[in-house]
Amino acid sequence: MSYSRLVFKLKEHIDRLYASAKTIMLDIPLSKKEAEKAVISTLKKNNLSNAYIRLIVTRGPGDLGLDPRKCKKATMIVITDNIVLYPEKYYKNGLEIITVPTRRNIPEALNPQIKSLNYLNNILAKIEAVHSGFEEAIMLNSDGYVLECTGDNIFIARCGELITPPAYLGALEGVTRGAVIDIARSRRIGFSEKILTRHNLFNADECFLTGTAAEIIPVIKIDNRVIGDGKPGKITMGLMAEFRKLTRKDGIKY
Repeated sequence: MSYSRLVFKLKEHIDRLYASAKTIMLDIPLSKKEAEKAVISTLKKNNLSNAYIRLIVTRGPGDLGLDPRKCKKATMIVITDNIVLYPEKYYKNGLEIITVPTRRNIPEALNPQIKSLNYLNNILAKIEAVHSGFEEAIMLNSDGYVLECTGDNIFIARCGELITPPAYLGALEGVTRGAVIDIARSRRIGFSEKILTRHNLFNADECFLTGTAAEIIPVIKIDNRVIGDGKPGKITMGLMAEFRKLTRKDGIKY
């Protein structure tokens, strides 16, 4: 994301992209510095001050088969546009979410640390949430532990401690997730990665989601259970304020 012509965590996003490409044996035809310049150039050409940024890398032209050897040179596409995932009222009043039957892909089938556009698993869960009248859904792993939502990481606060599911269970190590953890540590808020069940969520003092476009959004009800006092909590609101300040001062200017 860019804020007032400042791209937030661009290096971290590009590092993750190149790490994902390496894992799936996809050679990106640009250096990281060239990719960074391409992002800045696209933002300038589209005259966007506040924008969502998406980098897509394909294996390039080939035939209709699945053999990647048929694609001789990868292609990078840079998309910059405006995006609003949730109405402003949810940031002020909090979001109500549900758990859905669709389980998250197991890490052995599709490593969650590979940031890709293979979103069918998430889309199916999103459809279930929308058809039930909710904006977002919690996804569990095959053992029934909480992983993340369809497009965001999930955190809870309990007795002053911030907790999020460990990535090794099958959750994405989101860039915003990492930024929030850094803010919590700088504010001396206790933090840990722990295996969470729905029971833990229901009995949390606070809950919120994090994502590149979503930023930090409070959750006030899960599966019809009120979280805390039913309002965005003190820790959540403090982290939201700090995160928004950080995005306006920490980044690459263009």
